Amino acid sequence: MADRYLRFTGTAPGRFLTRRLGLPQPEPLRRWSPEHPALPGPLLHLTAGKSGLDLAPVLARTGLTAGTGSPAAVVLDATGVRDVGALAEVHAALHPVVRSVAGSGRVVVLGAPLDADDHHQAAAQQALEGFTRSLGKEIGRGRTVNLVRLTDPAAAESTLRFLLSPKSAYVSGQVIEVGPAAPDADALDAHALDAGASDVAVDPDRPLAGRTALVTGAARGIGEAVAETLARDGARVVVLDVPQAEADARRVAERLGGTALALDITAADAGRRMAEALPDGLDVLVHNAGVTRDRRLVNMPAERWSSVLEVNLASVLRSTDELLAAGTLKRGGRIVATASIAGIAGNAGQTNYGASKAGVVGLVRSLAPRALAEHGVTVNAVAPGFIETRMTAAVPLFIREAGRRMNSLAQGGLPADVAETTAWLAHPASGAVNGQVVRVCGQSLLGA
Repeated sequence: MADRYLRFTGTAPGRFLTRRLGLPQPEPLRRWSPEHPALPGPLLHLTAGKSGLDLAPVLARTGLTAGTGSPAAVVLDATGVRDVGALAEVHAALHPVVRSVAGSGRVVVLGAPLDADDHHQAAAQQALEGFTRSLGKEIGRGRTVNLVRLTDPAAAESTLRFLLSPKSAYVSGQVIEVGPAAPDADALDAHALDAGASDVAVDPDRPLAGRTALVTGAARGIGEAVAETLARDGARVVVLDVPQAEADARRVAERLGGTALALDITAADAGRRMAEALPDGLDVLVHNAGVTRDRRLVNMPAERWSSVLEVNLASVLRSTDELLAAGTLKRGGRIVATASIAGIAGNAGQTNYGASKAGVVGLVRSLAPRALAEHGVTVNAVAPGFIETRMTAAVPLFIREAGRRMNSLAQGGLPADVAETTAWLAHPASGAVNGQVVRVCGQSLLGA
């Protein structure tokens, strides 16, 4: 459904009226398209503290270059901030330039992992999180602010390319931890790739070429957008949905040059049937299928509770376990699950849904280190906020408007925003990103 308020605020009368009344003034976001694959404008690289990182080679590959004029993006290297005094350098670096960042621009702060043996460093680096989230809530004009904790710039290349591009339009106020690159010989033999290095020899326009991706719940909505984006990036996509949606799944698969798989993911043999449908193995597994059965707990029958937990969580756990145990997921593979900000902040009338999506977060945090160590597979999650879909279009008007406006960007996201974030996590060079839950919510004012 069209956001009429967003359109209205783009007119002269709309700008005047909303300014006089103190109402939100969302700015149309610049999203990726083949015609506009990069942000227009220069990149400004700043430093706070004494950094030992050489960022030049990585920043040179983001598609942005140094120059004059309003910066499209600012990267602040604050990895060398080790005490409270050095935090003044963060203010000194960004205070003069933050107003000049172009609309729909990017600010990325680079931090270091917290040092358990140095509580002054840990306090200063944790302060960057509060700073980043606060700046994201005040910067306005469709601009985003994120914090990346890293030790090896090369391992963070795919992450920086994503955050400094139009693909991350609805990702703001997030803290992303990037571990060290972890080469994996088996994956190198199979794909000329590795599980963690960033200098893999892949086509930047089709990084998933030669890879197979399975997306559950892909016949419509967010799942369809994810399948489209992975196919755009070169993947052979298996479009999985329930038998009732088989016709839609086949249409999506035919359009993308993939295959359809009609399957109830709650069936006891669902994992085995997925494995049988993928005799050559699987590189990317996207758990997107989900249902809602909203009702306040006092009015919720047991069936509404159990059906949501079964689809959204139990089936994800079972099928993941079976595909890993069967070796269907190849080394260097990616698992991306769909959580929700409802599982992080909670939502009235959704105790079942919130519980299921919080369970997905627990799955990611527990499984990620073991899956990488034992199988060479990363495990991450996206957590959408208010996304413009047929489901949210059916929400009552005032609740829908509140959902759209209660984030730092003052508008709803699009299925493509979730899909682009999923594609970044599925990228062959994103192996150093593991165990992360990335909210695609425009920095929701609740729980973000």
